[in-house]
Amino acid sequence: MKIKPNSIYIMLMIIIIFLGIEVRKKSAYFPHIVNLYLDDILWALLIFLGFSFLMEKKGLKIVIFLSLLFCYGIEISQLYHAEWIDAVRSTTLGGLVLGYGFLFSDLVSYTVGVLFGALCKVLLKKS
Repeated sequence: MKIKPNSIYIMLMIIIIFLGIEVRKKSAYFPHIVNLYLDDILWALLIFLGFSFLMEKKGLKIVIFLSLLFCYGIEISQLYHAEWIDAVRSTTLGGLVLGYGFLFSDLVSYTVGVLFGALCKVLLKKS
């Protein structure tokens, strides 16, 4: 029985969400550099998997582009502070999705996460 790609994306997204939560909960057990970047890398990987799920028939370049555009857009939105959006960010879900403050290093982490997902997708297609 062949597993459909969309089923794989859903399973992987669940695993990534679980890993992201565990990384945050167990931050005392990881080196500082892991705590700085891994959650952002995992978040970008989750976004890549989400776009891969939604756009299964589209090419890899489109999925990479849209994933990075989404991640960068969220990060750049952190430069904007108005009462309404800061109220959304003050919630747990709002903070996880929208973040709190702009960091250039997050853009690098997002790029790593998306490109890691793309590399895995290419390698899995070849095998």
